[in-house]
Amino acid sequence: MLIDYHLHTARCGHASGTMQQYIDAARQVGLTEVGIADHIPMYWLPSEKRDPEVAMTDKELTGYIVEVQQLQQANLDITIKLGLEVDYIPGHEKAAEEIISSLPLDYVLGSVHYLDGWGFDNPEYMHKFDQWNLYELYQHYFDTVCQGAKSGLFNIMAHTDLIKKFGHRPNWDLSPLYEQVASTFAESAVSVELNTAGLRYPALEQYPSKELLKVLYKHKVPVTMGSDAHNPQQVGQDIKIARQMLIEVGYKEIATFSNRQIKYCSL
Repeated sequence: MLIDYHLHTARCGHASGTMQQYIDAARQVGLTEVGIADHIPMYWLPSEKRDPEVAMTDKELTGYIVEVQQLQQANLDITIKLGLEVDYIPGHEKAAEEIISSLPLDYVLGSVHYLDGWGFDNPEYMHKFDQWNLYELYQHYFDTVCQGAKSGLFNIMAHTDLIKKFGHRPNWDLSPLYEQVASTFAESAVSVELNTAGLRYPALEQYPSKELLKVLYKHKVPVTMGSDAHNPQQVGQDIKIARQMLIEVGYKEIATFSNRQIKYCSL
């Protein structure tokens, strides 16, 4: 089964193409199920401080839901799920929950793009990596990811080791951190996304790495897949490679979601 649960829309301000073009592309590459999961409005900031090139506005959220629902009705030959990518911001869980619970979502992707206000995956702020001991940074990042998993807000944790996006890796054994992540995910009953976008960046590998994926598999953490497409050409990109990696690691099933309930399908 080929699925892609991480498609964005132009509403986020840093993606292009119409939603129908994403679905047409999914059909062309042989995907059987897709999920639209655009960025939630920046709920943790006052309106005047929100960046229109990072996420949709509050006013756009309703239109987003309606358009995905229309897309579902207009494309009955392919399963389309309604998702949302939600930034985990410690201390703002209640605000996130209020938005999530008000929407008819099939699933929620949890992601960490900010550490203490630093958007570490934004190339504009990449110089701040120089201010960190990389192992301490990875500890801080994975601690935050684990907090997000334990929050109960999310069905799937997206691009779990995104911190490596620009190729910054500590010269240390990361297996204790991987064990922490995998055990936390298992205890929190969240799934993990195998995200192929890392192959398009200096990380040069999927999120999570194969090493971390093996630990997640050992802890029986369910898995799904996503391309993190920000244009129609990226839909399903390297998903077949991701599927093969899952099989090599030992996975036989992939997690899908409806009304925030998990279901397993054979790979």
